[in-house]
Amino acid sequence: MRPTLFILATLLVALPVRAEITAFVNVNVIPMTSEKVIPARTVVVDGGIITAIGNVDSVPVPEEAELVDGTDRYLMPGFTEMHGHVTGTDDAQISRLFSLYLANGVTTVRGMLGRPSHLQLRKDIADGAVLGPRLITSGPSFNGNSVTSATQGARMVREQHAAGYDFLKIHPGLSRSEFIAVADTANELGIPFAGHVPAAVGLDTALDKGMATIDHLDGYMASLLPSNTDTSGGYGGFFGVMLADQAIEGRIDAVVAATVEAGVGNVPTESLFEQLVNDVPPSDLASRAEMRYVAAATVSQWKDAKNETQTERGFDPLVAARAIEIRRQLILALHEAGALLLLGSDAPQIFNVPGFSLHHELEFMVASGLTPFEALQTGTIAPAGFFGINTGTVEPGKIADLVLLDANPLEDIDNSSRVYGVLAAGRWSTSAELLSGLE
Repeated sequence: MRPTLFILATLLVALPVRAEITAFVNVNVIPMTSEKVIPARTVVVDGGIITAIGNVDSVPVPEEAELVDGTDRYLMPGFTEMHGHVTGTDDAQISRLFSLYLANGVTTVRGMLGRPSHLQLRKDIADGAVLGPRLITSGPSFNGNSVTSATQGARMVREQHAAGYDFLKIHPGLSRSEFIAVADTANELGIPFAGHVPAAVGLDTALDKGMATIDHLDGYMASLLPSNTDTSGGYGGFFGVMLADQAIEGRIDAVVAATVEAGVGNVPTESLFEQLVNDVPPSDLASRAEMRYVAAATVSQWKDAKNETQTERGFDPLVAARAIEIRRQLILALHEAGALLLLGSDAPQIFNVPGFSLHHELEFMVASGLTPFEALQTGTIAPAGFFGINTGTVEPGKIADLVLLDANPLEDIDNSSRVYGVLAAGRWSTSAELLSGLE
């Protein structure tokens, strides 16, 4: 199988031409090279690159540096949102979205539903003309409406490759022959493809064709059904939630082993799944503090969506609870087997506010059995390696995608959300500054 690693040369220079010098003084460093905290450090950033790390008493601070007090704070790599969406088209909407991401320490976003304007936006961010997280973008999705035949699907791959998109987004609705034509053409051209597993395709074919990532654990629940099960009809629900009562947990190891052998990564978006089908009342989710940054009408729509899902004919809360447990078993088994897990929440989606939702996703990773350090790896060093970007750890010579926290996330994963500020593309901003006026 071909490796799923992205090598995106255009992203390696995603820094402003001129960046100010920033020095974090007397800070606790979480390097993410191992599970440790290095206290009382000074970290100097020049031109968007970490140039020095050392004892607070021995590292000189340039006179022109902007000083950031790190006392009782924790500096770690910025987070990557592996399943985000760039919504809206006007500058004000995009600025608002990017402020929400950055205020939560998100310094890279993989945009999972692209459009032509995102190509220029990606360049503007890389050039420093727009302040935002590094953008990795797909083109418009491959789905049952946009793809009309295997030949047309292959042509669409060539067009998006020529346009310069970073990867292809797969949505439901493709026939088996269409998916294979898209996958084969993408592999021939060397452009990754990621997203959903169409029902007509199935997990085995998706793994065999080398998807870069499977998102939402799509197709996994169906792969756990008895061999003679016909999944072409009937009610499966949201990512197979209502198939859980037929799932055979003893099949998990084989499915995980096949994933590891194929070298395919997974972006579970567990927060999206669980928040829709679990027994937490919609009013409780709607009362979260971050909902102040979402239009009231949108929050109302999210509440309606959860109510509609759980009152739909065929929905059983006991089966849904079993689906949650099986998915958590899958996440832990994938991790323990060495499969690539990547952090993503699918924002903005139902109850997932951009930036904020990634911290809920970290909580669900820990609830699935990962340690806080292991969960943090899925959003830092793991995506950096996946994309081939020189970031993901706090070390000299690394791109300074950094987040400063008010508490230690290794002790309690909830502390990942206590963001004091972020350094992205050589620019330091506090979370309070970024969120000012967005309510």
